[in-house]
Amino acid sequence: MTSRQQGHRAVVTGLGVVAPNGVGADAFWKATRQGVSVLDRISREGCTELPLKVAGEVRGFEPKSAIDSRFLVQTDRFTHYAMAAADLAVADAGFQPDPEQPFAVGVVTAAGSGGGEFGQRELQQLWGQGPKFVGPYQSIAWFYAASTGQISIRGGYKGPCGVVASDEAGGLDALAHAARSIGRGTDAVVVGAAEAPLAPYSMVCQLGYPELSLAELPEAAYLPFTAQACGFAPAEGGAMLLLEDERAARRRGANVRAQLAGHGSTFTGASRWEESREGLAAAIRIALDEARIAPEEIDVVFADALGVPAADRAEVLALADVLGPAAESVPVTAPKSGTGRAYCGAPMLDVAAAVLAMEDGVLPPTPNVTEVCHDLSLVTDRARPAELRTALVLSRGLMGSNSALVLRRGEQP
Repeated sequence: MTSRQQGHRAVVTGLGVVAPNGVGADAFWKATRQGVSVLDRISREGCTELPLKVAGEVRGFEPKSAIDSRFLVQTDRFTHYAMAAADLAVADAGFQPDPEQPFAVGVVTAAGSGGGEFGQRELQQLWGQGPKFVGPYQSIAWFYAASTGQISIRGGYKGPCGVVASDEAGGLDALAHAARSIGRGTDAVVVGAAEAPLAPYSMVCQLGYPELSLAELPEAAYLPFTAQACGFAPAEGGAMLLLEDERAARRRGANVRAQLAGHGSTFTGASRWEESREGLAAAIRIALDEARIAPEEIDVVFADALGVPAADRAEVLALADVLGPAAESVPVTAPKSGTGRAYCGAPMLDVAAAVLAMEDGVLPPTPNVTEVCHDLSLVTDRARPAELRTALVLSRGLMGSNSALVLRRGEQP
């Protein structure tokens, strides 16, 4: 991320959230702050008899009320979430793109798999009724770049657009990619990730992950950093942000909610959780160096919190390697234990929570978790008031990516 070095610092001016615990930043933050757990038995049609029993479903979201019907028929559920969250982020920022400058705004999303639900439906029609019953949008709706394409088309955003096709850590990497575009002179980038992995085909594919929790009770399905940890519960949804060049944002009187101060990423290989200690520590050091801050300046860590004993232990040790003695006292939280892990959308929800936590001066808790079996100051039970200036967000992917992002609280003029 080179935005500051080039004289263009990337700042967050808008948040849009579609999550299992709420649609919209206000609803999401209220539930996150209260430590509400919404993990529940999966209710989607065709999914209830599969070994995976518990997940975080987005409920109460009506795509027809948020998206024009002509776009709905062309797109999968994961793009519905992304388009709705993008609209919320742009509206939250009070951003009006200049029609005379269509190349000043870009779009970047991250995706772990794409539109599995749409693709499954079309393939069923192919094999059940024949090729004449396959719609023309099958060729694009499943595609992992569909969300970037649809958001840019709907908004008329013709600036730098792209997609990070990756595992969970791709959410943070997409932010870094967007910040680089701003560093090169782009005024604004709509950036984020949303996933929809709760469809029969998609769920069967996930069953190959040894890290997946197959627990049947919602309260026991996702317990990171505990002796009862048995993997992670998946989730759908995600978040989109509006990033702007700070000078452009200030000129239009925007509310600068946070600054993207530093980012680092490494790769250590699929399911090599012991090795992820070194890789995650390296990513954190890179992010801190770029942000030009010392480890003791970190006020809160939003943990990756995979819920796999070896992975949790590696994350705790990575924090100790970088933060030193402060690692046992700096507050750590993992709100995703109450919503599930939305793949690329998971770190984006953590970023949204970190921005809101710094604004509100509150450390959100880690739902369902009470007794921690690591030397970690994990926020449990209830939210805590705190003066938060700097947040560290961590993410690791099942395929081996490690990313760290440093956020600074927005400075008002």
